Amino acid sequence: MGTPDPASGRKLRSPERGPAGPAASATGGHAEEAGAGGGHGAGMAQRIERLIPRGSLARHLVLRLMPAVLVLILMDLVVTWYFTGTISLNEWLERDLFWAMLLSQLVLLAVFGWVLISGIRSGLDSVSRLSREISQRSIDDLQPLDSSALSSEIAPLIAHINDLLHRLDDSVQAQRRFVGHAAHQLRTPLAGLKLECELMLAGRLPDDVRERAERIKSVTDRMIRLGQQLLVLARADSSTRPQDSFVRTDLCEWVRTSAAEWVPRTRAAGLALEMNAPDEAVWVDIDPLLMEELLSNLIDNALRYGKGATAIRLQVGANPPTLTVEDDGPGMAPDEAERVFEAFYRAPGGLTGGSGLGLAIVREIAASHGAWWNLLSRPAFPGTRITVVFPGPRKGARLNRMEGWKERKNAF
Repeated sequence: MGTPDPASGRKLRSPERGPAGPAASATGGHAEEAGAGGGHGAGMAQRIERLIPRGSLARHLVLRLMPAVLVLILMDLVVTWYFTGTISLNEWLERDLFWAMLLSQLVLLAVFGWVLISGIRSGLDSVSRLSREISQRSIDDLQPLDSSALSSEIAPLIAHINDLLHRLDDSVQAQRRFVGHAAHQLRTPLAGLKLECELMLAGRLPDDVRERAERIKSVTDRMIRLGQQLLVLARADSSTRPQDSFVRTDLCEWVRTSAAEWVPRTRAAGLALEMNAPDEAVWVDIDPLLMEELLSNLIDNALRYGKGATAIRLQVGANPPTLTVEDDGPGMAPDEAERVFEAFYRAPGGLTGGSGLGLAIVREIAASHGAWWNLLSRPAFPGTRITVVFPGPRKGARLNRMEGWKERKNAF
């Protein structure tokens, strides 16, 4: 619509107003540009997040090195400005300028290398800690590794290793449960077979039948002993937590009581059973049943392999608590001394009837108590000496491999 002009009588057209006006167009354009800028920024942040995710080693290195790189760039700019803006080239020879620039670049390169190496080392600290943890672990420790402090690049690898350790632990436990169950199931038929042999031998038999019955009884006794040892191995396994049944015990008094049961057998073998212990109490946390088996296996091993020995000596130490069983027999070769603690290994020259599990059981029981063991033989010792070092009056299973090694080192 127009308005009449008083001078000319023509109508003047007024400016049109609407959403398509210049002001509205400008406002809409700014809004679109802001939205596009915000979307572009969000997309850039997402791309950076994918490239260097949170918790990654790359992100750690970037955050660690970026301030140092910016400082180096600033130093380079300052040096360049100093040489190009404040120093008159007439006062400097080209050779002097060249060496000055070279020296400054070498300094910057050395500083950058130091910053880079320190950043990489700090980023790999978690890997170094994990390496130390693994090196201090026992060979039987299949617990999962801690990956909480590791970078996102290494965490998946540790997760797969933990899964492997879990499956391996399940397999080992299944095998040990099977051995324990099988040994337990064999006890009843073997006891019945032994009873039948004893009943046969109690009556009148021809000589050849009696000889066969005695062989059957001897083999049955060996099988019963083997079953008992397998059950002890299953119980001494650290995963079954034998430390839950630990009792604080005076080691001196316990050894006196337990060793008394072996006096008749050692005398029958022509050996003297001697004991040396301090007068004061030596307190340790032990499972009495497992320790009975440990001492029995040590004395039985001395009887079987100590040919020509005259005595078996038991010694108890106080600091740290130690139990030592030694004999003055022929000893063993150095290569055998490293293998006798393996399961089912039998040293040549011993008495028949052994199963090769005696010292393997000693090893497992000592490990379940957090103790360490040591074997000395000729030429270092005139005979054979086996020493078990206990961690003292505290839960032995809390003693790790490195602490046990320190206890043993201090003991000898």
